[in-house]
Amino acid sequence: MIKKISEKDKKDWQNFINKNDKVEDKDSFLKKNSNKIDHMEIDLHGYSLDEANKKIFEFINECYAKNIKSINVITGKGLRSKNYEDPYSSSDFGMLKNSIPNYIRNNPELMSKIKSINFDEVVSKNKGNFNIYLKKN
Repeated sequence: MIKKISEKDKKDWQNFINKNDKVEDKDSFLKKNSNKIDHMEIDLHGYSLDEANKKIFEFINECYAKNIKSINVITGKGLRSKNYEDPYSSSDFGMLKNSIPNYIRNNPELMSKIKSINFDEVVSKNKGNFNIYLKKN
């Protein structure tokens, strides 16, 4: 269905085009705060224990420097970890899910930048991630 444009609409459009008035940007409030990021996420799947420790150290320091408020650390649940098959390996501390929070907790430099870590999420067998809440820089 083709609808004809009325003479009044044509006249209104022509008046709008000829004016120098600017149209109000209704999304301007979003642009003001778009540079401020409060939350970041890091996925450590596939990293070795040493690589993951280095990565989380760098990431926490970077987020702290940028005044990020919280970090979601994705480690996975550890269900495919080979540590279950190795009798000489600890199933609790070989997996990233348990070892990353332990590494952070035992690192005074990192802990000086952290307000809190949600350890209930770490302990939960149903979760493969946990949150870190950073102090203000």
